[in-house]
Amino acid sequence: MKILFIAICTLLFSNFSFSQEVISTQGDSYINASGSVDFTIGEVVTFTGTDGSNYLTQGFHQTNWNFVELEDHKPDFEVNIYPNPVEDELNIRTVEFQDITYVLYDSRGRIVRENELSGEVTAITVTDLAPGSYQLTLSGSNQTQLKTFKLIKNH
Repeated sequence: MKILFIAICTLLFSNFSFSQEVISTQGDSYINASGSVDFTIGEVVTFTGTDGSNYLTQGFHQTNWNFVELEDHKPDFEVNIYPNPVEDELNIRTVEFQDITYVLYDSRGRIVRENELSGEVTAITVTDLAPGSYQLTLSGSNQTQLKTFKLIKNH
């Protein structure tokens, strides 16, 4: 009976330890003889400790959480948005730029930028925006949504 209990516990433990998956734009893992640490940008923090000069935050990884996402409302409309994550300037590149507008929303749904595309490459300065998640929606004439992108603003 003990052997069966140990075998079931071992099987359950191995399933839990290998079942986590993280999809993130940035992060890393470090392993050495004394331990390991994993981190991702966007990880939920559950505890922060300090000794006055060093900080340690603990949290947990979000399972199957995709930070960079595209809603493709009109698949035949071709556009490139780069870089993502963005720091200073976001570029929108498309051949079909006439009568196309963009709206950039913050994580609370507030409009932080909006305008028409000005050429095949339209640059949006974002240096004054706070780091975090944003959403960029491109629309055509008659407010028809073309594409919606999830963006990350660093620094």
